[in-house]
Amino acid sequence: MSFFQNLKEKFTGKKDKDLYLSGFKKTSEGFSKKLRTFFLGKSTIDDLFYEDLMIILLESDIGLKTSTKILNATKKKVKNLGYTSIDDALDCVSEAMSDLFIGMDTEVVLTQDHMNVILVVGVNGSGKTTSVAKLAKHYQDQGKKVVLAAADTFRAGAVTQLEEWADRLKIECVSGSDHADPASVVIDALRKAKEVAAEILIVDTAGRLQNKVNLMNELAKMNRVVVKETGNNPDHVWLVLDATTGQNALVQAEAFTNAVKVSGIICTKMDGTAKGGILLAIADLLKIPVKFVGLGENADDMKPFDAESYLYSITEAFHDAG
Repeated sequence: MSFFQNLKEKFTGKKDKDLYLSGFKKTSEGFSKKLRTFFLGKSTIDDLFYEDLMIILLESDIGLKTSTKILNATKKKVKNLGYTSIDDALDCVSEAMSDLFIGMDTEVVLTQDHMNVILVVGVNGSGKTTSVAKLAKHYQDQGKKVVLAAADTFRAGAVTQLEEWADRLKIECVSGSDHADPASVVIDALRKAKEVAAEILIVDTAGRLQNKVNLMNELAKMNRVVVKETGNNPDHVWLVLDATTGQNALVQAEAFTNAVKVSGIICTKMDGTAKGGILLAIADLLKIPVKFVGLGENADDMKPFDAESYLYSITEAFHDAG
């Protein structure tokens, strides 16, 4: 059984398979269908094949370093196994992509013996506040008691936006006045979460730009507040990245990881871009697991990241055509 056939077999049993296929449709059109256009009818694995493959990888926003790694791994396997067909070579491409996720723990584990505190960070416009609300809905659907902290007190409308989401979901949201000290909001939220015996507190932080040192210091202050109030560091610090920004998302991620200990990534707006290859670059270069992906605009469209579903969704158009 080929790598892709095995991947397809696993995918057919996935709960969110239809949402993954629709959410990564544009990426599939930009990657998988381009492969089909370039290579169907061709039979020779030669230098031109690898040149065309490299172009498609780069156009899918995988980036030069990661694309080169995928290409070299494909060449090596094709040579070692003596493959001569395009189909076999592209199966090697899929496997090389899969190898980038080896060792990546994408599963989110909630601690049972204390309230789980999740800090959500990212630049304005990345979909951060909406992601906080969708995370709350995700855990609410699992029967968890969730409290939100509207600590993005600097962006006009951010507090109101989260309060509206909380009202819609019937979830407690703790907020302060405009330009209030975000750490004070976190303190109030921590105490409210304890009072109502919440299992999860999700904190929406200000949209920090990589050159705003004072805002990074503010995030460190929030961390100290959590430690003081709970005796523990935040359980998770998740960075929200807008997939439509492509390689610029990597620049943001590198800046944040230099300033704070990011434990996971949320990639939003996957359904609105052909640049879904950025997830491969994140896995390869940042070594930070993607925890959730935004696959649509509805409250239920924030889904735990599943590497197998992702890989199948962006490659199935070629393989099934072949």
